[in-house]
Amino acid sequence: MCGIFGYVGHSKKAASIVLNGLKNLEYRGYDSWGIAVMPIKGNKIVVKKKTGKIGQATVADMPPSSFAFGHTRWATHGGVSDVNAHPHLDCTKTIAIIHNGIVENYEELKRELRRRGHRFISETDTEVAVHLIEEYAKIMIFSKAVQKAFNRMTGLNAFIVMNTKINEFIAVRNGSPLVAGFGTGENFLASDADALLPYTKQVHYLEDDEMAIVSSKGIQLFNARTGYIVRPRKQLLTWSVRQVEKGEYPYFMLKEIYEQPGVIADIAADGANRANELAHMIHDIRNISIIGCGTASYASLAGSILLNKITKRPVTWTIASEYDDEVEFLSTKSLVIALSQSGETMDTLIAIRKAKEKGAKILAVVNVIGSSLYRESDMNLAIGAGPEKGVASTKAFTGKVSHLILLSHAMAGTLKEGQTVLGRCAQAAKTVLQPQNVEHIHTLAKRLKNVHHIYIIGRGIGYPTALEAALKIKEISYIHAEGFAAGELKHGVIALIEKGTPCIVFIPNDDMYEANCAGAMEMKARGGFIIGISPKPNPVFDYYLPVPDVGVATIIPNVMTAQLFAYYLTIERGFDPDMPRNLAKSVTVK
Repeated sequence: MCGIFGYVGHSKKAASIVLNGLKNLEYRGYDSWGIAVMPIKGNKIVVKKKTGKIGQATVADMPPSSFAFGHTRWATHGGVSDVNAHPHLDCTKTIAIIHNGIVENYEELKRELRRRGHRFISETDTEVAVHLIEEYAKIMIFSKAVQKAFNRMTGLNAFIVMNTKINEFIAVRNGSPLVAGFGTGENFLASDADALLPYTKQVHYLEDDEMAIVSSKGIQLFNARTGYIVRPRKQLLTWSVRQVEKGEYPYFMLKEIYEQPGVIADIAADGANRANELAHMIHDIRNISIIGCGTASYASLAGSILLNKITKRPVTWTIASEYDDEVEFLSTKSLVIALSQSGETMDTLIAIRKAKEKGAKILAVVNVIGSSLYRESDMNLAIGAGPEKGVASTKAFTGKVSHLILLSHAMAGTLKEGQTVLGRCAQAAKTVLQPQNVEHIHTLAKRLKNVHHIYIIGRGIGYPTALEAALKIKEISYIHAEGFAAGELKHGVIALIEKGTPCIVFIPNDDMYEANCAGAMEMKARGGFIIGISPKPNPVFDYYLPVPDVGVATIIPNVMTAQLFAYYLTIERGFDPDMPRNLAKSVTVK
């Protein structure tokens, strides 16, 4: 969730480098921020921290430094306040710490440290960690003090500690992601690799229980439990700086919506070989389940429907955080397909670890190469969507579904057909983005910007479409939206419909077309305002948003239409679609 960025090197503008790094991490979601520097002239750490967004903030008032780090906080322990923002200092004000995660046993440690005379000024669990390190540093070298403190703390955490005596960071990770970046005469640390792109493309992703000592001279790695030396596994980042900039677009979300035709076309052109390889690798698997969280869970549901339909094999779907009961049925003949944009979603990581204990094979469909999910899985399918910085996922969703369509066809022995379908889908995606279509969607958003409820229905593949459309609307526009299976209307849902209620219906041109129309008619009979998203118009529609018919891939232009509608609802309501309240891009806590 929170963002971390650290710099040590030859530049005297370390505070500015860190501030820019934090700006590149704003998409992770945060409610306060802070930076600490060790001045070139001075012997005390200088800290600046504030609540709210960084906005136009500067660090011109901070002293020249070649050693600095910063943090964007998403509050867990303690409210949103300047004093609770990171970094936190020890009693001597010569040790500073930033932290992602939760120290589960912080209350016990805090009582112990108070008895030893330590004073606490914040409500956070993080401050406990810096005082614990301070206590151990009295009797052992600094790196050993950090190691010992880390091993006493429970929970899933990532820490960076500033050792001002010799200008080096000690970074350690368990659960929350950390990436070390290699430069020339300078080195970096960050919670996400794409924040490092302006400075370096050579990185090492820390594994759980790895500790890094980072100075301007180099990066050393150790196992934090055993103390053994670890050899760096340098990886080259393939994304460009341009890909993590907005360019001509006002928001990252809109940019990423418009990138989708290219992502789909690339998967159609370049994904066949990998889909075929994976199809052969999982040929003897007896049972398949697909898991994910949030948007990835709806892509998983769509994937299970597509695999069932195309391969004629039974496939189950589960939200990753609810996977515990399903694990009992896994064996060495089981495959778990885990979907994630970041590859750091904690609930998904916990689920695949439990599945591996049962002997199941794991196939990760993930956008970040080198992420925890990518490294811990037996097989990988890189989405290849490029960096996605909008908190509300768009191109990662359509990329996942595109890969699952191709994989399904590869498993069915009809790979060429899958490529053809995706090629047509890329063209359909371009059609959705035609100016006249976008303006039609924008007009609807203007009309509905003040409504309190929107209900959305679909059948078959239209059901996960409805769920994802509802999620997009509520997570960025803050309008209450619910997605339902159309067949459930008569089982209670229809009680919600009254005169003027906006009702979106996804009606693909498939064998459920008439049944879907019947559901729309039921809602209209109760006064619902029916918005049809379909390849062809129908008299039941009060407002029609056309989408091309691309067979099993029609979910993609359907969802893109919903993404645009949610985006323009948000703009009309005066909110920022990139950084919705209370949400973070990467959910790295349970």
